[in-house]
Amino acid sequence: MAHSHNHDHGHHHAGDNIKVAFFLNLSFTILELIGGVWINSVAILSDALHDLGDSLSLGLAWYFEKVAKRKRDANFTFGYKRFSLLGAVINSVILLVGSFIILSEAIPRIWNPEPVNAAGMVGFAILGILVNGAAVLRLKGGESLNEKVVRLHLLEDVLGWAAVLVGGIILYFFDWPIIDPLLSLGITVFVLYNVVRNLRQSIKIMLQGTPAHINTENVKARLNALPDVTSVHDLHIWTMDGTYNIMSLHAVVPHAVTPVQTSAVKQAIRKEMADMGISHVTIELEVPGEICSFENCKPEV
Repeated sequence: MAHSHNHDHGHHHAGDNIKVAFFLNLSFTILELIGGVWINSVAILSDALHDLGDSLSLGLAWYFEKVAKRKRDANFTFGYKRFSLLGAVINSVILLVGSFIILSEAIPRIWNPEPVNAAGMVGFAILGILVNGAAVLRLKGGESLNEKVVRLHLLEDVLGWAAVLVGGIILYFFDWPIIDPLLSLGITVFVLYNVVRNLRQSIKIMLQGTPAHINTENVKARLNALPDVTSVHDLHIWTMDGTYNIMSLHAVVPHAVTPVQTSAVKQAIRKEMADMGISHVTIELEVPGEICSFENCKPEV
C-alpha cells in the first residue's frame, strides 16, 4: 500500500510541476505575441510560435498526466495511452500552419527589411530566457516521461531566446535590420524540422509500425534460441505511445506440452521480450504439424 501511495504522489507532483510550467509558458506566449507586433520583430513572433507549441505540449502533457491514471475499460481495452498521439498530431498541425504564416511574413522582409525596436527586442529576449529558465528549473529532477520531454522543449526555448538576444544586441549597435528576418527564418526552420520529425513518428505509431529501436530479426533470433521453441510466426510488434510496446506471436514447441511446461515456456518468452523493452506479450503455442487458423501463419526459420 505504501508503494501505491508513493506512485500516486509522484504522478500528483509531476502534474503540479507541468501545470505551473504550462501557465508560466502560456502567459509569456501571449505577452510576446503582443510584444512582437509592438516591436515589429518577426524573430520574436517566430519564437512566440515556438512557445505556443510548447504551451500546447505542456497543456496536453498536464491533461494526459491525469488521463494516464485511468484504468483500461470496455471502450479502451488497451487503456488511454494512445490519446497522447492525438494531442501530438493536433499540436503538429497547428505548428505547421503557424510556421508557414511566419515564413510568409519573414521571407519578403529579407529583401525589404523593416526597422525594429532593438531595445525592446533585447528586453523581451532577457525576459524569455528568465521565464523559460524558471520553467526548466521547475521541472528539474522530474522522473516522468512527460516532464523529461517538456523540459527538453523548454531548454530549446532558452537557446532560441539567446539567439534573439544576440540579434537584438547587434541591431542596437548596428543598423542591420535584415538580422531580424534571418533570425526568424532560422528559428522557424528549426521548429518545422522538429514538427515534421515528431509528426512522422506519431503517424508511424498510429499506423502500428514496428518501434524504431526494436529489430524484428533480433527478436526472432532471441525467441528461436530458447530451448523449448522450435520456430515462431505470425509475429507482430507495435507500440501504444512510443514507450509501451506490445507483441503477439505464435510459437511452435517440439512436442505436446503439459500446463506446467506451457507456463514455463510463456514465462521464458516474456522474460526475453521484457529485456528488449516489450511490455505486453500475447503468446499462442503450437505443436509441429498443427494447422494454424490464420492465412499468414506460415512458420518462419
